[in-house]
Amino acid sequence: MSNINNIEAGAFRRLLEHLDSRKDVQNIELMELAGFCRNCLAKWYMAAAEEEGLDMDYDTARERVYGMPYEEWKAKHQK
Repeated sequence: MSNINNIEAGAFRRLLEHLDSRKDVQNIELMELAGFCRNCLAKWYMAAAEEEGLDMDYDTARERVYGMPYEEWKAKHQK
């Protein structure tokens, strides 16, 4: 099971890297085309942390997904 977890973690990191490289793609576009956005991913991340018994708030999860505080990302990249 450990190998699967490592693979999933690696895929998640690649997804975050990809989203980070595509700051031009807005969350609304992701929602319309893929049915999820960066905020959804942050909620899933927070839920997974809670399933592991870790206390994580939404702002911390969003900072992990966005690579910076959400308000900073929003000011720099949201149209």
